[in-house]
Amino acid sequence: MGRYLEVRTIGDVEQHLAAIRASAARAQSWIAAQAGDPLDLLRRMKFEPVGFHPIEDRPLNVIEQINQTWTYAVALSAARVLLELHPEAGGFKVAPGAHMALPLDIMSEEPGLVGAETFAAVHPGNNGKLAADLAKLADRPETHRFVFFMSPRHPGAQRQPALERDGVQVWSVDV
Repeated sequence: MGRYLEVRTIGDVEQHLAAIRASAARAQSWIAAQAGDPLDLLRRMKFEPVGFHPIEDRPLNVIEQINQTWTYAVALSAARVLLELHPEAGGFKVAPGAHMALPLDIMSEEPGLVGAETFAAVHPGNNGKLAADLAKLADRPETHRFVFFMSPRHPGAQRQPALERDGVQVWSVDV
């Protein structure tokens, strides 16, 4: 079972985002140092562990680093919003991704109070992700249920009431 991040303050969010930026900087340095055939560069980025996990100090291929970076960045940006909306939650456990330690991407320290799913996509309807997350949360017992997403088509941290259903709030976020 995977680990989760504890987020109790905005400072915790910023600390985790700093780690994500540091791993992105490591990948950027590696890419900048590369020369030679551009197809070979793309092959190495896709298949070799030349990138870095955004939170843990371990290698990944660069494509997976990109995916994991935005998975964590969205979840942490959502936690920032939730800290403001629900200070009574006692902080949050953040574990984005199907392989992680919690039933939801974000769960309040106060049991049963807040639960959220998160994702990044070009458009929130891509791959049915929004619909799947709304369906997953529809029957959850948490008092406050959310889906947070990052998309260039919905910039900024704001509620998206037109996308909501079954009492689940939908929000766009930025890092």
